[in-house]
Amino acid sequence: MAKVGRHILAHYDADTIVVYQAYRPSIGKYAVENGIFGGDFSYSRMSWVKPNFLWMMYRSGWGTKEGQEMVLGLRITRTFFDGLLSAAVSSSFDATLYPTLEIWKAAIASSSVRLQWDPDHAPNGTPVGRRAIQLGLRGDVLARFGQHELLEVVDLTEFVALQRRVMEAGDLTHLDVPLEQVYLPAEPR
Repeated sequence: MAKVGRHILAHYDADTIVVYQAYRPSIGKYAVENGIFGGDFSYSRMSWVKPNFLWMMYRSGWGTKEGQEMVLGLRITRTFFDGLLSAAVSSSFDATLYPTLEIWKAAIASSSVRLQWDPDHAPNGTPVGRRAIQLGLRGDVLARFGQHELLEVVDLTEFVALQRRVMEAGDLTHLDVPLEQVYLPAEPR
């Protein structure tokens, strides 16, 4: 597995990829029961998806942070995910992608997909040398994701709680996490 640099680590097959999100129970239960996001879920704000399980665990405190107690695995098509990557605008200015700061700011303002590279973490929360990706979705892209693109919504809350206890016991040889590999999109960005 990649140790340094920017890598999309993900659990995927030939056609689909799993991304993760953590929510308060009212949002998570609605999604599990209905296969879409609704109820208390807000389509008026940005929602961040993460293909890297351990990055989601770090971000949610292994499902213990307030408002992030219910962890979901969300299966979508690789075609949709690759489209998100293609449409994404980086959260940080990159002169190799945008000739001026003003052009980048205009792209950020008009984009429905935000791309952010964050420090990845080991199971115990220690930072590692590689960067993990997360994608912020808003507007029409978020509505499409939450209402039309979900192939499967899996409640991982009990699994996460069990793995948290294993991790807290300190014996990482018994830690069970999804098998992830470096993901290469159809059209590299």
